[in-house]
Amino acid sequence: MSSTRNRRPAPAVTPNQTPLLQRRLKTKPALAVMAILLLGNMIWFIAWLIPNKDHEIGSDEQVAAIGGDVITRQEWMIAMEERYGKETLQNLVNETVMEKAAKAYKIKVTDQEIDLELALMRSAQDKFDTTMQNLSAPQLRQKIRSQLILDKVLTKDVVINEDNVEQYYEENQGLYNTKTSYRTNFIEVESKKAADEALNELKNGSDFSVLAREISADSASASLGGDIGFLTENQENIDPAIINAVKSLKATEVSKAFKLDNGHYGIVQVQEVLEGQSFTYDDVKEHIKRELALEQLPQSVTPEAFWSEFNATWYYGESKKEK
Repeated sequence: MSSTRNRRPAPAVTPNQTPLLQRRLKTKPALAVMAILLLGNMIWFIAWLIPNKDHEIGSDEQVAAIGGDVITRQEWMIAMEERYGKETLQNLVNETVMEKAAKAYKIKVTDQEIDLELALMRSAQDKFDTTMQNLSAPQLRQKIRSQLILDKVLTKDVVINEDNVEQYYEENQGLYNTKTSYRTNFIEVESKKAADEALNELKNGSDFSVLAREISADSASASLGGDIGFLTENQENIDPAIINAVKSLKATEVSKAFKLDNGHYGIVQVQEVLEGQSFTYDDVKEHIKRELALEQLPQSVTPEAFWSEFNATWYYGESKKEK
């Protein structure tokens, strides 16, 4: 998995400083890059591998037509490889390399560890965190697994004083008491009339995400089918009217129209409700040790640094070097 971490000696943590976990979650480049590559990850391999197996003589097969202009299957596949192929292949190689590293260094990653990372990410994410919006649950868990393997390999020889771990936990307990969160879809329109029309379409069977793409004035979420991620009570940078609306909904329910701070009207749908959790010191001790150890590493390290160790080669030929 492509991931870049800035390794600097960790300063002493004080109550006035931004918590280490919060800083790190907001600058988690590995998962953000993977989210951007999701489209290529699925479409390119389905289009590239299956057609080549079953339709080898069908490269001129028509897949689209615009007026008199035809787009062939071969043109489609070439375009997808050029746009997504290199990054998608790099992602797959990195994940495989990390699995080999786990075996070589006897690294284990449990489901409980992945669950913890997911819970902490959900409690700290920003409004438009594409990591959470663009990945399915299995894909996201695999990305987190690969990242945890990398982190554990990098920190396996770093010694962290137990007192420092306890101190960090005591000073940042708020990070480990997560609030109930609501994965939310959102539509914004300019008037109450437009909102009522949208609600009528939803009542008659229209899909919320499709309608959001078509009519929502909030372009950032519209491009994601209205998905604005996991929202929590009193979350900053979120219109309070949205929070009030989601709190009264159960999973799959759609709200009534409500007025936004900017004078427009909104509609929300709750996809999923995740109840809040409280993590004890024993629950997060290893997590904190790893976080503190990562802060002590002097330089950026990515999975590509392990390619040569595990004899990884790829279609594009050039050697991968850590950036």
